[in-house]
Amino acid sequence: QVQLVESGGGLVQAGGSLRLSCAASGRTFGSYYMGWARQAPEKEREFVAAVRWSTYYADSVKGRFTISRDNAENTVYLQMNSLKPDDTAVYYCAVGSDPRLTRVAYWGQGTQVTVSS
Repeated sequence: QVQLVESGGGLVQAGGSLRLSCAASGRTFGSYYMGWARQAPEKEREFVAAVRWSTYYADSVKGRFTISRDNAENTVYLQMNSLKPDDTAVYYCAVGSDPRLTRVAYWGQGTQVTVSS
């Protein structure tokens, strides 16, 4: 059974940093895109970042967020710097077949990120 378990969310002041982790179990995903999407209250879920052999970012996070993966550990990370209140959302780990994560095979349960002003 495939599981994606996120960790690292929390409350941070604007300008601060957080690092999210997502550990996958049940199979390996070396040839898949692993990444993150987020959903703010009353908004649709949106793409944030993904990585396979290259990295891909939403325009809103470019230059502030860095995605990386450790294939040996089947884990993907999201380093978030210079956080803004608009980054407040539930962040979901995802495994999919395209770099914008429009075709997702697996979702994590989500981790809350709250950025205070």
